[in-house]
Amino acid sequence: MLRAILALFALLSLAACGAEPVWAPEERVQAARYVHDGPPAITLFTVINNRSDSGAHSGLMINGAERIMFDPAGTWNHPRIPERNDVHFGITPRIVNFYIDYHARETYRVVEQTVIVSPEVAALVAQRARAYGAVPKAQCARSISDILRGVPGFEAIGATWYPNRLMDDFAKLPGVTTRTIRDEDADKNHGVLLVQAGELPL
Repeated sequence: MLRAILALFALLSLAACGAEPVWAPEERVQAARYVHDGPPAITLFTVINNRSDSGAHSGLMINGAERIMFDPAGTWNHPRIPERNDVHFGITPRIVNFYIDYHARETYRVVEQTVIVSPEVAALVAQRARAYGAVPKAQCARSISDILRGVPGFEAIGATWYPNRLMDDFAKLPGVTTRTIRDEDADKNHGVLLVQAGELPL
């Protein structure tokens, strides 16, 4: 009896660790497709608590044959942007600004790090992000480090669960450029942005 109870508990625990899959239909994904005219690049976003300096979230933007956003275990979304298991399609400049504005506020800043890559590397990172699957909570940095590890040029990336550690590793990549975005919007504006997003032009 005890063994059965323990087995049931283990099963429930594993179920609780899973992430809810999201799979937008192909027609929506194709309709949202956006090709950015910049060079192929990988951009890491790190959300940092202004009070504790601890990392709160990691996101990855991939500019290749199209520009997509891998936002693992994130709460960010846009009603016109289709999603497939944490991969968001149609990442136009306005959507990038919305992504940053959603995360940057009086209690959090966003560090943006970009490295230019070859088309082949961008395609490989995009393929890995698409194949990774829905990410459980608190595993954003781990999933991104899993995706980048082993990719040519990203040898400095180690396995980690921590956004700040991932950011520090990314800073070691040759040619990386960095900017920090601060916003004095109140935390309560965080929810307002979601409502406004429905009217946000692409």
